Amino acid sequence: MPSSNNKHHLEDYAPIVTSGVIREIEELARLLGPVRIVHVNSTKEGGGVAEILGWFIPIIEELGMKVDWEVITGEKDFFTITKKFHNALHGQPEEFTEEMFAAYLDNVGKNAPKIPEDADFVVIHDPQPAAMIGEYPDRKNRWAWRCHIDLSEADLRVWGFLRPFVERYDGAVFHLPQYTKNLMAPQFIVPPAIDPLAPKNEKLSEEEVSSTLHKLGVANDKRIILQVARFDRLKGPFGAIEAFRLVRRWYDCCLILAGGSATDDPESQAVLAEVQDMAGDDPDIHILNLPPDSHREINALQRAATVVVQNSRREGFGLTVTEAMWKAKPVVGTDIGGIRHQIIHGVSGFLTHSVEGLAYRIRQLFGNPGMAKRFGQQAREYVRNNLLVPHHIRRWLLVFHSLRQSGNGDLITLPPHEITE
Repeated sequence: MPSSNNKHHLEDYAPIVTSGVIREIEELARLLGPVRIVHVNSTKEGGGVAEILGWFIPIIEELGMKVDWEVITGEKDFFTITKKFHNALHGQPEEFTEEMFAAYLDNVGKNAPKIPEDADFVVIHDPQPAAMIGEYPDRKNRWAWRCHIDLSEADLRVWGFLRPFVERYDGAVFHLPQYTKNLMAPQFIVPPAIDPLAPKNEKLSEEEVSSTLHKLGVANDKRIILQVARFDRLKGPFGAIEAFRLVRRWYDCCLILAGGSATDDPESQAVLAEVQDMAGDDPDIHILNLPPDSHREINALQRAATVVVQNSRREGFGLTVTEAMWKAKPVVGTDIGGIRHQIIHGVSGFLTHSVEGLAYRIRQLFGNPGMAKRFGQQAREYVRNNLLVPHHIRRWLLVFHSLRQSGNGDLITLPPHEITE
């Protein structure tokens, strides 16, 4: 079981979230009892899923439940296929053969972790281990498929392949209503969340921010445009560079593209090389390929930024947007997926549809520091009320209660404290 460095307790969040949330979580946990939960995903480090599980599991255990975290394994060919699944489910054209589907099933069958018979709930994350449920035809526990990506424009062939497996689950959990599908299983809406007390989000001194930038080779003497994302074409790093070059015609600024890779993403190194080639030897473009544990570095970069951008072409939710909003930064993001459900256009940031639009909104914020500050304050308050650890835990406890009851229904939203716009 991958370990977590989370040392925080549920009560530590009481001064941050709205009153009553902590007490409600404790009562839901008491009613649920000392159940055993198994989570299965495809990597123990890198990416939002591993990060969420890192803080989620210790607090669930503190509430009296037993939690196992298993990781499905595979050779590079397996993760190449599942990366193509990922892209296709986001709507990107990909070529598939019957041999690829067969290889996927063969690997899942050989490498599926052993699920304890006494587990009450099993949560399978994303496409990589989705077919694992086929290995347990006589299961007595409740299974949920947790989808962290946007399926609204999913490739019909890939979704048609995965759907029969998903419909065997007792429930499917999505970030947003727009991502749900017409399934013969209950569907739950549970947006992700960030940990405000984690090294990536806790308060930092100005001295630490400055020293971190110096260590990373970034001069803190001009306006900073920042995008934090793994090196993936769907994250739009090339468009971010184009927008920066348009903005620089009016303002002295620099661009930081800070990212890394996950062990289940074999394309990241090739994309990184293309990004570095496009940046060339421009001294105002900083390409930072950071290791997965660079949490304080990311924190410092976000706090140093003048404007944070998220130029994704597809985005399941976009926790880097959430992180920047929590740090009271104005964010300019693409009007897609989970980004549009975080940024309230013209209130806590801007939504855009093109490189030119991205550049225009960055210029607008550079030229109006009062607006930028107001947007940042309103963004932080939105996250405080909707997208922190306690909100996420509360929603999952409600999912477990519903799965235990085996209720039927098409779509289950979990009010109160749900996302509001």
